[in-house]
Amino acid sequence: MKVLLTGGSGFLGSYVAEQLCAEGHTVRALVRPRSDKRVLQKLGACEFAPGAIEDRASLDGAVEGVDAVVHVAGIVKARSPAEFYATNTQGTKNLVDAALAGGGIKRFVYVSSLAAVGPSADGRPVDDKAEPKPVTHYGRSKLEAERAVLAAADRMPVTVIRPPLIYGPRDKETLAFFTSIKNGVLPVIGDRRNTLSVVYGADCAAALVRAVTSNGAPSGRTYFVDDGAIYTQGELAAEAERAMGRRAFLRFDMPIPVVQVAAAATQVWGKLTGTAQMLTLDKVRELKQHHWVCSGEGARKELGWAPKVGWAQGVVEAVKWYRAEGWL
Repeated sequence: MKVLLTGGSGFLGSYVAEQLCAEGHTVRALVRPRSDKRVLQKLGACEFAPGAIEDRASLDGAVEGVDAVVHVAGIVKARSPAEFYATNTQGTKNLVDAALAGGGIKRFVYVSSLAAVGPSADGRPVDDKAEPKPVTHYGRSKLEAERAVLAAADRMPVTVIRPPLIYGPRDKETLAFFTSIKNGVLPVIGDRRNTLSVVYGADCAAALVRAVTSNGAPSGRTYFVDDGAIYTQGELAAEAERAMGRRAFLRFDMPIPVVQVAAAATQVWGKLTGTAQMLTLDKVRELKQHHWVCSGEGARKELGWAPKVGWAQGVVEAVKWYRAEGWL
């Protein structure tokens, strides 16, 4: 099978490319001119298609002759709300349109997010059929992208995967968490009793590979993926300290009002410098929620997928990789 992969030069996408190639499939990676292709270039069955999901014209050639599409590309921080929708929503619509125009696509898999559905109000894991109630522009942009994908379910087989927090080797977004511990400081935003679901990067990639290669998967389904456990923020922090082999000498809870002040400052800095910032007032709406938990039972039953790595092992592997690469 030949699979068009977006976001292949990124954290999650690189694992998808590796696993598809390991199973004997050919990966065609959609890449920008400045994309870091080092991991992909090491794979023997990977070819490159220049383009971007925002560039509709570049996608016709990218989808030509492929059997399936795995759409991982997207942004988690932006200079404005409009940028989230331009990339996450319109970019996905562009790719869906190209796939439909090309014809012959046997499966279109889209990587969404738990943020598209929103937090759990009562602490019970959100299931696949929960009513979406996103609380951020990022979440709403991913939900609108989901809807564009699902609207095509009667014209080509489509699957949506919604991960919670993804972490592991190669991930730059959670690196700051470990760097903070290395520096002896461990702030916990809000209440350390708040709960989260997580999924290891390679395990999340395996779910995407199962979705694209499983002939029996129904079209139009959405699935959460998780490692099967629910963690408090305090538990996640303690395991990370164990993996680092040190305990932060300064450990404190950061109240949401303090986080809001910091977010306002970084948001102003982002506007002055024209750069995307992760911590914004919109992001605080996500951080102030008590329960970001979901159930991957649907993916386990219908895709035959199962996670292999829990947080305690995953953070050990992440720290080992970060240190080997000189990131920590």
